Amino acid sequence: MIGLGKMGLSHLAIVRSHPQVNLVAACDSNAYLTDVLGKHTGLKCYADLDKMLDSEQLDAVVVSTPSKLHAGMVEKALQRGLHVFCEKPFVLDVRDGERLIALADEKKLVTQVGYHYRFVGAFQEAAKVVASGALGEIHHVRAEAYGPVVLRPKGGTWRTAKNEGGGALYDYACHAIDTVGMVFGVPTSVGGVVVNRLFSRDVEDEIYCTMHFGNGASGQLAVNWSDESYRKMSTRLTVWGRNGRLNADRQECQVFLREPHPARPDLTKGWSVRYTTDLTEEVWYYLRGEEYSAQIDHFVKCAGERRADGVNGFRSALDTDRVVAMIRAAEHGEAPGHGPGNGFAAGPTRIPTRSGFWDRLFGREPVARMASKGAR
Repeated sequence: MIGLGKMGLSHLAIVRSHPQVNLVAACDSNAYLTDVLGKHTGLKCYADLDKMLDSEQLDAVVVSTPSKLHAGMVEKALQRGLHVFCEKPFVLDVRDGERLIALADEKKLVTQVGYHYRFVGAFQEAAKVVASGALGEIHHVRAEAYGPVVLRPKGGTWRTAKNEGGGALYDYACHAIDTVGMVFGVPTSVGGVVVNRLFSRDVEDEIYCTMHFGNGASGQLAVNWSDESYRKMSTRLTVWGRNGRLNADRQECQVFLREPHPARPDLTKGWSVRYTTDLTEEVWYYLRGEEYSAQIDHFVKCAGERRADGVNGFRSALDTDRVVAMIRAAEHGEAPGHGPGNGFAAGPTRIPTRSGFWDRLFGREPVARMASKGAR
């Protein structure tokens, strides 16, 4: 285990309970945390990553550190011949991702990135419905992600620091973008990007944009991590086709068909609903949701079989990073090229602010807004 923050501790609990895994060691810079873990669990802990990698006999690592550290730590693990599970986002610079993919391929190693929605039954069902052709030709997709992360001005963590890879784009939007890629396909360009800073000083709290796909379909992305009407993160996907539509979130997949389709005889004319509880297999250990254990189990099985064609390897995760890069570029009127083949470096950037007459008159804090033309 590399990194023992919120997600790192969650992964640690899941990995340690897995019947086919022997958790050998963990690494984190927080001495108090590692001392407590070592004392009460007997887990061998390190403060230095190189020392841990050189001292222990390992088969794989789980990387759960702040986003800006991913590339360097993943590279060290791959160079030592270790399979790698990395938390999302994969990388902040697309060029780093391309280099790491080549290295993993060269060494024939298993890779996976922690986009856990790929293991949610309702989203898996949505992907099957779209692939079946039951909806007909798809012409529009809408991806939404809302939650109560930043609700007031406050002191920052790495998640709210632009130079650490923080902000709603990397923390929330990448989940929604990856789910679009899973269910329908990867956008080839974006436009009409709007970025709002509501409470954060250094990063965006809202992102909205239009997505364009290679088959001529369009899409919308709407993300807000400062929405107090939600108890926790909620991601929703809506897909429109000539023969109907579907709505999917963590709880259910709703499908409306104008006419039945022979590829899916279980879906009748009108509305059909499949619930995640009926679509999800039981896991050996439950923490936060079945999908968190399911993704770790998938990685363990792929690593054990040295099967590099598993769900959400570095390649598909880099497709998501490329879309994030396009959004960043369109936000600032730049032209990164079209994805998912461009090599644009996705780096956090300054968000300009704008204030009106009444804001200046009454001394109110300006809210950042940006709208720009996207890549065409």
